[in-house]
Amino acid sequence: MTAVPSLQDATLTVTNRYATLILERDDVRNALTGTALIDDICSAIEWTNANKEVSCLIITGAGSAFSSGGNIKDMRDKVGMFGGSPAEISESYKKGIQRISRTMFEAEVVTIAAVNGAAVGAGFDLCCMADIRIGCENTRFGETFINLGIIPGDGGAWFLQRLVGYQRAAELTFSGRIIESAEALDLGLLLECVPKETLLETAERYAAGYASKPPQALRATKRLMKLAQRQELADFLDVCADVQSQCHHSKDHQRALNAFINKTDAQFEGN
Repeated sequence: MTAVPSLQDATLTVTNRYATLILERDDVRNALTGTALIDDICSAIEWTNANKEVSCLIITGAGSAFSSGGNIKDMRDKVGMFGGSPAEISESYKKGIQRISRTMFEAEVVTIAAVNGAAVGAGFDLCCMADIRIGCENTRFGETFINLGIIPGDGGAWFLQRLVGYQRAAELTFSGRIIESAEALDLGLLLECVPKETLLETAERYAAGYASKPPQALRATKRLMKLAQRQELADFLDVCADVQSQCHHSKDHQRALNAFINKTDAQFEGN
């Protein structure tokens, strides 16, 4: 395993084949713009992709919020990525916040958002980009761009409707309203809602469970689930057959079979 990258506004730790990324800018409610969090999140995911010893990544926020998304004062003052001509702002989005969208989508490991507080705008979209979302009584979601006269410039409209369907995504996006954790659970945005004091522990339990599975098969399974969203069945089945043939020749497959037959615990090595 290569050394954990040095991050500026977040911390990244590794335990038992899963990593935990904590956004550490509570002073601005973990705003993604005007901080180094875009670089930090992308660096963390790229690092997990490159290290086969890691199978899962938990993302959570320090302090009261998960993430407030874009920095509103910077928008008002037209500075940073919100300054310049329309062409310059467009380029800033592509080279800035949209890097998170692309990098999260290309994450090879299982991603879990442990939503410790408010997640609005791009912060909400970051949660929607994760594979799994665990919330607590403090969790708040809002696709709030319309309230500021802008659109989900990070591609949030693409992610949200894939989670809750077009109609519910449209209502949330057109209204810009904030929803509480109970409604988020009911909509299927949250897999589980737990007390705040057990949030990270719950996310770690999920992460440890996924990380105990055969590493190659876990990454391949996630890759195929993403591929299934955009490929016709016949083409997808061809890919499945090819990937499955490789899995059948892996040593971890044999370890799993032996453990199942002998009723023992397998120790997977990622080969």
